[in-house]
Amino acid sequence: MQQEWGRLAMIYSRILENPNQQLDRYFNSFKELAGSRPLSELRTAEEAAAAAGAHSEGGDQVNGEEVGSDVAEQSPKPVSAGLTEAEELEKYITIREEMYKKAKEFDSKIISFETAIRRPYFHVRPLNVAELENWNNYLDFIEREGDFNKVVKLYERCLIACANYPEYWIRYVLCMEAVGSLDIANNALARATQVFVKRKPEIHLFAGRFKEQSGDIPGAQAAYQLVHSEISPGLLEAIAKHANMEHRLGNVEAAYSLYEQAIAIEKGKEHSQTLPMLFAQYSRFTYLVSLNAEKAREIVVEALEHVQLSKPLLEALIHFESIQPLPKKIDYLDSLVVKFIEPSSENPNFASVTDREELSSIYLEFINLFGDAQSIKKAEDRHAKLFLPHRSSMSEKKRQAEDFLSSDKVKMAKSYSGVPSPAQSIMGAYPSAQSQWPAGYGVQPQAWPPATQATQGQQWTPGYTQQPYNAYGGYGSGYANPQMPATTPQTAAYGAYPSTYPAQQAFPPQSYAQPTVAAAAAATAPAPQPASVPQAYYGTYY
Repeated sequence: MQQEWGRLAMIYSRILENPNQQLDRYFNSFKELAGSRPLSELRTAEEAAAAAGAHSEGGDQVNGEEVGSDVAEQSPKPVSAGLTEAEELEKYITIREEMYKKAKEFDSKIISFETAIRRPYFHVRPLNVAELENWNNYLDFIEREGDFNKVVKLYERCLIACANYPEYWIRYVLCMEAVGSLDIANNALARATQVFVKRKPEIHLFAGRFKEQSGDIPGAQAAYQLVHSEISPGLLEAIAKHANMEHRLGNVEAAYSLYEQAIAIEKGKEHSQTLPMLFAQYSRFTYLVSLNAEKAREIVVEALEHVQLSKPLLEALIHFESIQPLPKKIDYLDSLVVKFIEPSSENPNFASVTDREELSSIYLEFINLFGDAQSIKKAEDRHAKLFLPHRSSMSEKKRQAEDFLSSDKVKMAKSYSGVPSPAQSIMGAYPSAQSQWPAGYGVQPQAWPPATQATQGQQWTPGYTQQPYNAYGGYGSGYANPQMPATTPQTAAYGAYPSTYPAQQAFPPQSYAQPTVAAAAAATAPAPQPASVPQAYYGTYY
């Protein structure tokens, strides 16, 4: 509208560099523009100045040995200083055509990823697994391509839909760090920790490690402290990582203080699930860092005084004793294990049977390494008495459940192994009519002539026999059905029983001997139908 042809051509050039669904339309529009306007109007001021300088300096050499402008670099043919305007226009269009072809080729590579993006916008609802996997695969592909600008653009697109997922922010930061773009990495980390996933502890733990590696020790300490105070107080992973960082920095006392502060906070909570694991981790950290076995044992003993016996605590104590020199405190360990795996009114324990059995197995492994024959026998007998009957009962229940399921599968297989016989169909529909049919009738083949079936089809009550073939007859219909001729065979859909049946009168048993030829011929004659002989409702085969 403003007749800014140079800027319009520049916009087309930028469009043709990037793959999009309307790339063909834009390229055709660009060619129409280039054919309708002179080249002097299509070039921007910078391009015109560059072309004039190239002509005056003779920068364009034959055979492409040396090129004086970026436009000439992309030209597929030698350029001379004396090109006509038509040749320059052709070169101008050819450069854009090469950009268009590259964009089309790249579009063919990414079309499968693009079509799999079902939600490119942000929403609080979580994405499904297929979409998350597609984003990961798409990012892998773009990173392999090696185009930095495309990598950044795709990550920014991804973080619109996946803004609530810390793992994508972490991946973005690591990718930018790997290519040396620390400014973009720090910017992405700040957006994640301050805006988008600021309530997720994992992003702050990552920020602490990232800032430590970058040399920002106060920033790393602040990230960990934020988790301790606001995001997730008492998080064992945050305490351990922060203490390990302080130990790496040479602040061992600060590391001890972190554990002690966390333990003091957890002691004030009722039925803390973290406290036993905190004691176990603190004891292990103390022994590995300072090799002070007495202090590590004191921490565990203090834990036994303040918390209820638990699997993590006893497992840590068994492991600690296994790495200590002889003699081992087997009797002390045995008494603690007995209290845990044999709960009583004096020593209540709410641990599950699985936890108690696992701890007993761990203790059996320990006692087999360091115990004598009597202590091994005592532990094995106790384990067999407590847990083998339970395992047997569980196995029996599992076997019964499997037998029940398999029997149901067999019944289902028998029920659906084929179309039921006519006798089975009529018996299921009319239980009271079982005594009317001779024994072994269900195995008789259907060998009646079509004419016989046609004539017998009229022996039902008029309200039933006048229904035409309707595969959905069991659901009823509000439409009037036309009556079928008397000579048309009655065809019924399998299982399409009407909701109600008219009262049936008692009928004498009938013989099902094979009809003779004469009988069949007589049946085809237009004779009055006997009103007292019913015809069974047979299920048809598919």
